[in-house]
Amino acid sequence: MRRLALLQGLRMMKFSQVHERYEGGSLSQADAAELLGVGERTFRRWCVRYSDGGADGLLDRRLGSAASNRVPAAEAAQVEALYRERYQGFTAKHFHEHLARTAWFGRSYTWTKLFLQSRGLLDAAPRRGAHRRKRPRRPLPGMMPHQDASRHVWVAGQPACDLVVTLDDATSAVLSAILVPEEGTASTFAGLLEVFTAHGLPCSLYTDRGSHYFSTPKAGGAVDRGTLTQVGRALAQLGIEHIAAYSPEARGRSERAFRTLQDRLPKELALAGITTVAAANTWLRESYVAQHNARFAVAAEQPGSAFVAVPGVNLREVLCHEETRVVGHDNTVVLHKTRLQLPPSPLRAHYVRASVKVRRYADGSHAVFHGLRCIGRYDPAGAEMAGAEMAGAEMEEQSKQAA
Repeated sequence: MRRLALLQGLRMMKFSQVHERYEGGSLSQADAAELLGVGERTFRRWCVRYSDGGADGLLDRRLGSAASNRVPAAEAAQVEALYRERYQGFTAKHFHEHLARTAWFGRSYTWTKLFLQSRGLLDAAPRRGAHRRKRPRRPLPGMMPHQDASRHVWVAGQPACDLVVTLDDATSAVLSAILVPEEGTASTFAGLLEVFTAHGLPCSLYTDRGSHYFSTPKAGGAVDRGTLTQVGRALAQLGIEHIAAYSPEARGRSERAFRTLQDRLPKELALAGITTVAAANTWLRESYVAQHNARFAVAAEQPGSAFVAVPGVNLREVLCHEETRVVGHDNTVVLHKTRLQLPPSPLRAHYVRASVKVRRYADGSHAVFHGLRCIGRYDPAGAEMAGAEMAGAEMEEQSKQAA
């Protein structure tokens, strides 16, 4: 419910900013609807609800209530039992034809097919290949940034490493570029934190199907939308759609950008006399990215930006590795072999057997949260960083914010 509340808050904040631009005449109704990911009719309904009830009028009234057309559990169980016991091996169409002859069954063929697939009784048919053509750019910056990485000898005299680049689809502008020993969750969060802090939240993020981005049960197959990685969890928490690419051709803009970077960046680094990865990252951030964009970025189809600033959201607390742990009898928790001793708390004698969230940030430091309250912060080695008084003050402040 807390995550749903956060998503609702982000939705209302995003709508209010888009609505302000629409009222000011800088966005058409169609453009505003596309930025919000809804149809024009839905946008008009939201405008009326916003006008009548303010931000509260945008709350999704369906949350917490059952769908009016939900199939009764007894009927669904009967359909499943019939297929298992009598119609095993039938196609969805053939099975539906038999069910449609009975007086008690009135569901559609589509419901029957999806139900059998959801219970693992039928496999989904493979999608037919489509004629490929170059995908048009998104009309506004921030509608769909790409993030990808390329392994190469970027710095002369150093071993090959990964360059993690976040690229805007509308303009091909490089929004972030970071050199790391190997791409993964930490490098993804570092790049996204840099982009979101500088520009705001995008509508979606387009990536490959690497294991830090998506869970893919079968190699080369479809991603499992029901099993979120740390990156997927953070994007869902921020209300950002995560789009998976299913071929190198689908990531054509990123691939072409990396060909350009592999040709130019090592030469530019050598000319600048840079010999270490740390110096290269500083130079990329402070010098090269702006030069690259001035040379290769293109103008967006439409003026404006789809990035949305979200004040009051601590992005560092979202863009991090987070796992649930149960506090041990010695008042400690362990995350990836790092043991964290919980400090004395003014709120309770101990947290033994309590369920807590343990977070690891991009710089390797840790924090432990009980609900919304931070009860301890630690350096990468697991040593406590804040005394009891500081922890207590932080908890008190977070308690006020939560209230």
